[in-house]
Amino acid sequence: MPARLLVEAGVVSAADRALREALAGRPLVSAERFCGSLRTAYAGPGPVEAARPAVAVGCYPGWAAAAPCSVLAAEERTGVRGPGQRRSWTDALDGPARALLAGLARPPVISAWYATDRLRAWAGLGGTVAAIDGRLRAHVEDKAAFTALLTAAGVPQRMRVPAVRIDGKLPALTELRRMVGSQRLVVQCGADSGGRGTSFVTTDADLEKAARLPGPYKVAGFVAGWSSNTTVLTVPAGHGAAVYVDRPSHKAVGVAEAGIGAGKSAGNDWSRPWPARAATDLVDAAVRVGEHLWREHRVAGLFGLDALLTGDGAVMFNEINLRNQGTTEVSGVNQQLRGLPPFAVAHLTVLLGGRAPWLPAADDFNAATIATAVRSVPGPYYLKLRHRGHTPVRVAGLRGPGVYRITGGRLVWVRPGAHPADADADAGEVLLASLPDARVVCLPGAELGTAEALTTGCGAPFAEPHALSSSGGRAG
Repeated sequence: MPARLLVEAGVVSAADRALREALAGRPLVSAERFCGSLRTAYAGPGPVEAARPAVAVGCYPGWAAAAPCSVLAAEERTGVRGPGQRRSWTDALDGPARALLAGLARPPVISAWYATDRLRAWAGLGGTVAAIDGRLRAHVEDKAAFTALLTAAGVPQRMRVPAVRIDGKLPALTELRRMVGSQRLVVQCGADSGGRGTSFVTTDADLEKAARLPGPYKVAGFVAGWSSNTTVLTVPAGHGAAVYVDRPSHKAVGVAEAGIGAGKSAGNDWSRPWPARAATDLVDAAVRVGEHLWREHRVAGLFGLDALLTGDGAVMFNEINLRNQGTTEVSGVNQQLRGLPPFAVAHLTVLLGGRAPWLPAADDFNAATIATAVRSVPGPYYLKLRHRGHTPVRVAGLRGPGVYRITGGRLVWVRPGAHPADADADAGEVLLASLPDARVVCLPGAELGTAEALTTGCGAPFAEPHALSSSGGRAG
């Protein structure tokens, strides 16, 4: 593990103690698609052992270096990995999960993206789901209401993508173009994730397809530039809340060569510097949103803001995710680079009514975020791996998840690993996480895992907002 990721023992001890006190002897259960969830916190530098789940329930199993104490994975039962399996794993495991968790010595605490009736049933009588309530998440994430949320939070107009809300039938394309002042449009609806509910519209046929989705709609002008994600943590403090803003990423979307469709993320890279004005604006706006959510809904814990970094160095917000996200795991490395445990540890602690005394003052943290964001300093990345073919395959010729070196166009096993910083991208290394077993049948479109590493920039996976770099092409 690189020395630059050292987390002080006193800080680790304080975080571990606070989470254990909040858990109060109850077993921690992870219920996420990847059974290696939270691994950045417990398998990395300064491991917070209290964050290692006693049980992980999910779609894809963990692996030795990242394993929780016990795993219930749908894929181990079906031997199949594909788009359908990743959407239905909670259905497939409903009965087994209820039985397994009911047999625990004490009612569990379930960590998940957001709380649902099913997860509450899994937790059982006396159990707890330590996650944002699903109904509140849907209300806040409603894409058609996002502009109103930014307005209520006091985010300046210049940081809002020009957009209109349409409550009824979508008007004609020419009228929508006039309303938002753009030839290319982005039509969004609902509160879904992974790019679902987002359509790019340039023709009448595109608009007809977008109109098949249920409204109300947010119709925005297309803004060219880098997409970005920022992880934000809100912690109750006194009579208000302290809001901590992580370093913003550069996110590539719609990368066809990686099998990623239009509007969908191919992954995130935190090694690229941001313009100073944009970084300052982003942090200020994120704090405003966090404070607003606390005032209006008493929201504590993690949420994410998606933004666009334009070619002239401005930042414009386009979406909020009131929950853990696909970025949560690897973005935790940013906090470890600054000597702190990942935000996920504080998230669980405060949702359980505890405190996070290891965190510095929010103003100091956010000032350091801006200073870090504008410099070329090491940062993590992850690249989503997809089966891009048209027929089922098995992933053969590899040794499963771990650190590989890219040599002569081939992946060569180097060592076990579970943390993004186990791999040095600048030296041609990559951590392949959550790979399927060689016996698993992978259907077209299946998630094959993620490629992760730490880089100073030369090993970054993306060359442009919609294209892989040479390093990313080799890793993917």
